[in-house]
Amino acid sequence: MAKINQYHQDEKLKITFGKKEWKLLFRYVSKYGWELFFTILVIALGVLASTVSPYIMKVVFDDAIPNENYRLLFLCGGGLLAAVLVSIFVSRFRLKHLIRVGQSVIYDIRRDLFSHLQKLPLVYFDTRPQGKVLIRVTNYVNSVADMFSNILANIVLDVVSLVAVVCFMFAIDVKLTLVAMCGIPVLYAVMALLRKYQRRIRRTFNDKNSNLTAYLMESINGVKITQAFGHRRKSERTFLHLSTEVYRYWMKTVGIEFLIPMATPLISELAVCLTYFVAISAVTDSPVTVGVTIAIVNYLRRLWNPINNLANLYNQVITNMSYLERILETLSETEDIKDAPNAYPLPAVQGQVDFQNVSFFYDTEKGYVLKNLDLHVKPGEKIALVGQTGVGKTTIVNLLSRYYEIAEGSIKIDGHDIRDVTLHSLRGQIGYMLQESFLFSGTVMENIRYGRLDATDEEVIQAAKSVSAHDFIMKLKDGYQTVISEKGGSLSQGQRQLIALARTMLLDPKILILDEATASIDTETERQIIEGINRLTEGRTAFMIAHRLSTIVGADRILVLGDYNVAEEGSHEELMAKKGQYYNFYTKQTEK
Repeated sequence: MAKINQYHQDEKLKITFGKKEWKLLFRYVSKYGWELFFTILVIALGVLASTVSPYIMKVVFDDAIPNENYRLLFLCGGGLLAAVLVSIFVSRFRLKHLIRVGQSVIYDIRRDLFSHLQKLPLVYFDTRPQGKVLIRVTNYVNSVADMFSNILANIVLDVVSLVAVVCFMFAIDVKLTLVAMCGIPVLYAVMALLRKYQRRIRRTFNDKNSNLTAYLMESINGVKITQAFGHRRKSERTFLHLSTEVYRYWMKTVGIEFLIPMATPLISELAVCLTYFVAISAVTDSPVTVGVTIAIVNYLRRLWNPINNLANLYNQVITNMSYLERILETLSETEDIKDAPNAYPLPAVQGQVDFQNVSFFYDTEKGYVLKNLDLHVKPGEKIALVGQTGVGKTTIVNLLSRYYEIAEGSIKIDGHDIRDVTLHSLRGQIGYMLQESFLFSGTVMENIRYGRLDATDEEVIQAAKSVSAHDFIMKLKDGYQTVISEKGGSLSQGQRQLIALARTMLLDPKILILDEATASIDTETERQIIEGINRLTEGRTAFMIAHRLSTIVGADRILVLGDYNVAEEGSHEELMAKKGQYYNFYTKQTEK
């Protein structure tokens, strides 16, 4: 298992923008390549129409007016009007199509990012705060959306405009054009000098902001504990410290980013002054026409305007590239647990489970959790797993569902190695009940139907009845259409467990995993849940984890785990007769 990252720790960036990342990004953009290419051509047409205006003015002052050529003057006027109309059309066309391309790219990235997160192993989520995952899907993607929609459009427009202006300037006067462009290498040198430091500061700021989001999400989830222990001040101090770090690095980021907008107009004005000086000198040496002078002066501003814009956009690109690095880093996370190339769907099973010499560890430095475990379960057999915290009870059922990959040995269901079958077909035949049953925001009906999405209302109601959940559901304000809040906060713990039981019953799995399913509830509700569990486990292979041993005395076999393996095994009566670990656990609980 990777080392755990916490809200106060910066995440080490695993990738830097290289060929692989550019290739991945190009894959998203190339999907809309033809529309993007056509849009750029239209933009080029608009820029050409806009850029030709000073050249037309040169013709007016140098040819039409001196020669009293009214036809040429009329044509020039028509050309200027046409240039304005074309520019208006291109501006509208550019906004429509480039924004659509940009938003389409972001839509694809966001879709793939969420889909990829669904496939990543649990260890990915176990080793980092939820807030640091959330910020990548929301804030980072939303920020990058602006780059693909607006920044991309402006970059294309400014680059095309810059090229067109340079071409027209060279056509008019090569010497003055070279003088006007002399500031560009200076500006590039400044940007190159600042780039490395700027990206490093921006990455650090992103990390601090991610830490703040992670703590905010953690504190919201734990607000009840904070209030119960009266630690509001402590939480505020932690939040203030993290906010201060964000503020400090934001000011550093702004400070370094401000240097480029400050340097750009300074360099451009010096270049313009130098151009004027050379132009005046040229007038004394060899006269320059009025038209050429007017055209060059107009083009000077048109030359440096896109350069200034590009310099300002550079800061935004650096910012969004740092976001893209984190997004692409997530997309490049390997799916350690996935279908084998020749994986096949697991057929309908009877429920025989075999662990053969299974060994597993979360972290090589901490050593094995399970070692050479042999466990053979018959179809329909009810197995209880007990033992001290950390001996591997939940690990066994997680390995069975293939949430983690075993280090050695094999796990088979009805003779099928779980690594040879598809994950969807494997988990689709295993029902999982947790101590904290997660419910989604929505109606009770929708939450139960989550067990099998194509189930009818009648099947949902029947599943609820079979686990003794129907009566309390009908007492709710709107019955099965009652809307419950996120995580089922408006229901009691026992009610959430009963809904979760109904959801699992609707799935109709052949193998059941009950992980502390009756913990943290009152005795009467426990009785109802146990009745529901008994109905649910009829004819099914069941793995039951419970610290409250009174709930598993009826299991066919009880396994006491310890020292990386099974320390004791037998029925309740057999283990009590041995007077070993189980006997000590049970008597201590019943004496209380």
